[in-house]
Amino acid sequence: MLTLPNLLSILRMGLVPLFVIAVLDGRPGRALLVFAVAGVTDALDGFIARFWKQQSELGAYLDPAADKLLLVTSYVVLAIPDLHDGLVIPAWVTALVITRDVVIVVMALLLYLAGGVTRFPPSPISKVNTAAQIAAVVLVLLSGVEGRFEIAATVAVYAVAVLTLLSGIDYIRRTNRMASA
Repeated sequence: MLTLPNLLSILRMGLVPLFVIAVLDGRPGRALLVFAVAGVTDALDGFIARFWKQQSELGAYLDPAADKLLLVTSYVVLAIPDLHDGLVIPAWVTALVITRDVVIVVMALLLYLAGGVTRFPPSPISKVNTAAQIAAVVLVLLSGVEGRFEIAATVAVYAVAVLTLLSGIDYIRRTNRMASA
């Protein structure tokens, strides 16, 4: 069912190549604008789905898939040396971000297959981690526009590394509790 929130999630997926092209073209300001528009579509699809009761099973998959596609792509592209101006995200931080997401998907799949668990909601630390990941991407892009943001971007990227580890440990702990219940 293609509701407006689902269309906004699809639009967000469609913005990913535009983001990559802006980074490849050396246009961090444009990449930041595309990233911001994607963020607005994320906020809008959630609001519209709840306010006008347009939540759907398709949307429950599309929205997080669009979010992960944008964030993972951002971390991969912004970790490639000499590809863009500003801070380069260390490859190990990108590997942490991607590994955590893969572990979460695998754990959710295993909980579903082994115990029929269909809900695996994000924890508070996971929500903080996602916000930090977004802030870090924004600051890295800003460091490409204006060098004075490089220190803030560096701090944000290392905060993401710590929060990613903590969130991953929290998910493993929660999965163990769900599996033993």
